Amino acid sequence: MGRGKIVIRRIDNTTSRQVTFSKRRNGLLKKAKELAILCDAEVGLIIFSSTGKLYEFASTSMESVIDRYNESKGENHQQDNQVSQVKFWQREAAILRQQLHNLQENHRQLMGEELYGFSVKDLQDLENQLEISLNCVRMKKEQILTDEIQELNQKGNLMHQENIELYKKVNVIRQENMELYKKVYGTRDVIEVTEITQNPYGFRTGENSYLPVQLQLSQPEQQSQEISARIKRSRYSSLLTQKVM
Repeated sequence: MGRGKIVIRRIDNTTSRQVTFSKRRNGLLKKAKELAILCDAEVGLIIFSSTGKLYEFASTSMESVIDRYNESKGENHQQDNQVSQVKFWQREAAILRQQLHNLQENHRQLMGEELYGFSVKDLQDLENQLEISLNCVRMKKEQILTDEIQELNQKGNLMHQENIELYKKVNVIRQENMELYKKVYGTRDVIEVTEITQNPYGFRTGENSYLPVQLQLSQPEQQSQEISARIKRSRYSSLLTQKVM
């Protein structure tokens, strides 16, 4: 009679479990050695018992077997990653091609091309889409023009303020000139000098004096010569009047 088939499960009896471990461990080590010799294979076998004891066999050395195992596992992992990346980018390329095709088709339809097969509802939807797009473009255009007008108005206001400041400075200079004429020629000739120099630069005076002005300055030397000539003529007329009297 042959032996009965052994059920593969954990042996509860400690002694029987230890005996079975020793027998099968030795048989496994023997088979590993035979496999390495008969098939010229590099074999590495590591066994830990339930008590933590180590048993090992290596056809060359355990370090070389482990290194070769790690290298082989890394290469396989890298190859798997490369294959996965290739498949991923192929899917991405297919999606992008489809999106490009859809965009080109939509562009042609918006340009009024390739409208065959469209129903009345489809054409109406396309028309509504174009009207919405046109309204958006017009709103953007109006906004840009409004911003440009506001910017030009701000620049105009700044220039107007600068003109006002320049007008004030010119008035101050004119007042200083009047004081200087009073000191040089005396009060007697101030009235005539005032008439001559009352508005030498062509400025507007009165309520609208702070409106933007156009400066037209005359040459200082020419103006001084004219004032001196008029004062001399005035003095000469006064002397003639006194002699006649």
